Amino acid sequence: MDIIYPIGKGELEGEITPERRIKWIKDLEDAPKLLREAVEGLDDEQLDTPYREGGWTIRQIVHHLTDSNINSYVRFKLAVTENQPTIKTWEQSDWAVLEDAVSMPVDVSLSLLDSLHQRWVVFLKSLTEEDMKKKFVHPEGGVLTVEENIWNYSWHSRHHTAQITASRERKSW
Repeated sequence: MDIIYPIGKGELEGEITPERRIKWIKDLEDAPKLLREAVEGLDDEQLDTPYREGGWTIRQIVHHLTDSNINSYVRFKLAVTENQPTIKTWEQSDWAVLEDAVSMPVDVSLSLLDSLHQRWVVFLKSLTEEDMKKKFVHPEGGVLTVEENIWNYSWHSRHHTAQITASRERKSW
């Protein structure tokens, strides 16, 4: 198993269909619960253990997912309400070493993620076919459609949760 990419590298393949989008939105709906289950019962020492040598701690991964998904939620809203906006990037590695990411209890981010995903899923389910095709410009990633970004965040949530669960398996936690 690839320690960094336990579910494989994120590569969107094939045609995007309404059925696939429904599955990806369901992944986003389930993501907070699955992440909460992934860290359930871990103590502070375990949460502060890197998931791999040289990698983020489990605590940092939880806080990163919340930071990332907050940024993405805003990007979706911008894409739907503006004409192909250029979004702001963020330095995830820098955010991951800020005090809140290295010391806050994970429950704070888990609660925020629960609320965020409730709103995000309602928003995504309300989008029309035309909305799904709307685009934004990522300065590093190029032009992305709303539906491509739904896939991206479905994968991203599953990816980081799998890093935690795979780490727990390796460490027999």
